Amino acid sequence: MRSMPMLLAGLAFALPVYAQTLGDALNQAWSRHPQASAITAREEEAQARAEVAGGLTPGPAALSLSSLNDRLNRNRGKQEWEAEMAVPLWLPGQQAAREAEAASALEEVGARRAALRLQIAGEVREAWWAVAAARHARALAGQRTTTARALEADVLRRFKAGDLSRVDANLARSERLAAEAEAIEAEAALVQVEQHYRAITGMSAPAILAEENPVRTREPSEDHPQLALAAAAARTARARLKLAEETRRDAPEFAVRVVRDRGEFGEPYANTVGVKLTIPFSSGPRVRQENAAARIETSQADAEQALAQLKLKLDAEKARLDLEAAERQFAMARERRALTADNLNLAEKSFSLGESDLTTLLRVRSSAFEAEAFLNRQQVARAAAQSRLKQVLGVLP
Repeated sequence: MRSMPMLLAGLAFALPVYAQTLGDALNQAWSRHPQASAITAREEEAQARAEVAGGLTPGPAALSLSSLNDRLNRNRGKQEWEAEMAVPLWLPGQQAAREAEAASALEEVGARRAALRLQIAGEVREAWWAVAAARHARALAGQRTTTARALEADVLRRFKAGDLSRVDANLARSERLAAEAEAIEAEAALVQVEQHYRAITGMSAPAILAEENPVRTREPSEDHPQLALAAAAARTARARLKLAEETRRDAPEFAVRVVRDRGEFGEPYANTVGVKLTIPFSSGPRVRQENAAARIETSQADAEQALAQLKLKLDAEKARLDLEAAERQFAMARERRALTADNLNLAEKSFSLGESDLTTLLRVRSSAFEAEAFLNRQQVARAAAQSRLKQVLGVLP
């Protein structure tokens, strides 16, 4: 036993060109997410609404046919056929309001797609760094097990030679058992987070997990997906309020009637043509109800937009502070790891020369492993904090 090998070189975040990236993982998670397919259906519905709003009439035409004769009583050949084609008509200003509402709804669906993709990116990032942290823990637990087994073998050899006591042999065996138990626990934890990652993305995590590039901006942009969604929802709510104000009654209906009839068997058929205009009366209570509901939706959307802006600003500030703290802790962890590694080297030499006891060596070794584990956690924590800052700022992988 000399000095403990450094794990960071073997667990570096450099990503080869052929390995999977966070962007690849996001694309896979997006293709599997159930709400992603629903967004496509929402787009189709919004597009159909826009087509309806751009039509010549607010609804489809209706055709009615009717027949009248005297067969049940006199049966003298009286016959009458009537056909009527009726079409609804736009109210003044209604079509423009509906077109604006449809355009806002289509824009909102696009904003919802971007916000959902950002949300899925956050889930992928958390799973990504959870796997990285678990792999670090497993690697360190494996290293501890290897060194504990080597220590046990050395102590047993010296115990048989009479240089060490049975207490030392028992301590060495206890250290090896504790290290193996920790390795089993670390392996189980890794399996759990890798299964979660596979459930999100549909594939296994790559062998090397890349750290994201530092972000340059420090403030959320105006086109942030969450802000864009809140703004689009507010515009849609205002467009619906305008549509409710323009729709004060049911649509008027214009109809053309064609009647073909005769009085008796010997009489020829006569044709008549007529028109009909139906204008429904306005219902005051119903109009007030619809307008009130639209105003409530508008007020709520405006409030949610303001709240989203404030929350995003606070979240960005917290993410920046977390990243700064993680960078400072990582720097201190590297310094602490160097000190404990030097102490471990000295303690191993002292123990091999018989100048110190096993208890001292185990205490120094435990401190060195703790410092190494803390450095590994801070390395992952720093990378995860960088990803969380980019997530808050709306930057996709």
